[in-house]
Amino acid sequence: EFSHAQYRELQRYAQEIGIFFTASGMDEMAVEFLHELNVPFFKVGSGDTNNFPYLEKTAKKGRPMVISSGMQSMDTMKQVYQIVKPLNPNFCFLQCTSAYPLSPEDVNLCIITEYQKLFPDIPIGYSGHETGIAISVAAVALGAKVLERHITLDKTWKGSDHSASLEPGELAELVRSVRLVERAMGSPTKQLLPCEMACNEKLGKSVVAKVKIPEGTVLTLDMLTVKVGEPKGYPPEDIFSLVGKKVLVTVEEDDTILEESVENHGKKIKS
Repeated sequence: EFSHAQYRELQRYAQEIGIFFTASGMDEMAVEFLHELNVPFFKVGSGDTNNFPYLEKTAKKGRPMVISSGMQSMDTMKQVYQIVKPLNPNFCFLQCTSAYPLSPEDVNLCIITEYQKLFPDIPIGYSGHETGIAISVAAVALGAKVLERHITLDKTWKGSDHSASLEPGELAELVRSVRLVERAMGSPTKQLLPCEMACNEKLGKSVVAKVKIPEGTVLTLDMLTVKVGEPKGYPPEDIFSLVGKKVLVTVEEDDTILEESVENHGKKIKS
């Protein structure tokens, strides 16, 4: 174990290089010491998550809390939420399976989405002990807002935790991959994007005349088809709305049906 002086030295170095410093306080005395260090948040390890007196005292300190959920049931996590929430609303849960190294079959990333449903007012994250970075990146894609991984300088060192940890190069790759996924998450609004315009101009189709349609003809579905046409006209999804409308000019076979060629153009026919 580190001495208090060593923890202070680690904190000083973390501040020097611009990263947060904290630790998992394994008992109430450790939490008091971390509180004295003015850490930015408390980490509650999975082994203390169902220690409700410990949770209460930690929550009352008023610092943000990151709470792992390894070895716990959903009923226990609901109790944890009910205990911590009134005392300190600034906390999050991490989906975690306490095995080192963790096999993919036991990761249960789906619990992230279940936590999001049950606890929509707190951030949900992931604490991983698997090998590699792919599963952790997938957790971010599922909406994990906090990601915890252990790091080591040598996976062959004694102790099961080292084999489940990331070496510095893997950690750097994890950060790059997470930032890439964050960019790729984008917007939930589905729409034609500016980057798609060139492809749409080349491959986007329009409603065209399947046969020659004389001026004054009332359109039926068998007169129309969908093809790549120039200039662009009605998009394919409007083909049914054209049925029953009258053309104002003669439209030759394979010509695009233009809005100005149809009565009440741009107006949907009410069924």
